[in-house]
Amino acid sequence: MVRCAFCNREIEFEGRVSRSDTCPHCGRDLHCCLQCKFYDPGSYNECKEVVAERVVDKEKENFCDYFILKGAEESRSERTAATKQALEDLFKKK
Repeated sequence: MVRCAFCNREIEFEGRVSRSDTCPHCGRDLHCCLQCKFYDPGSYNECKEVVAERVVDKEKENFCDYFILKGAEESRSERTAATKQALEDLFKKK
């Protein structure tokens, strides 16, 4: 079940969240740190994903590649594709 971090209402959402997606109830950004499963106020940079770049405004849309909507289930194929891409980016020749 996906709930908006701002209005706490349930959101029906399938697929990946784009940077421009908003909550249908309150209109706040969905692709922001507060809506992400990696958001943790007690972690360094308030994010459990240690390689993610620092985002200053946690309530606004951002370009984080590690974003996963809190409460949404990411499919195994999406995780595999993201992992392969991260490895290719890491080891690509310049």
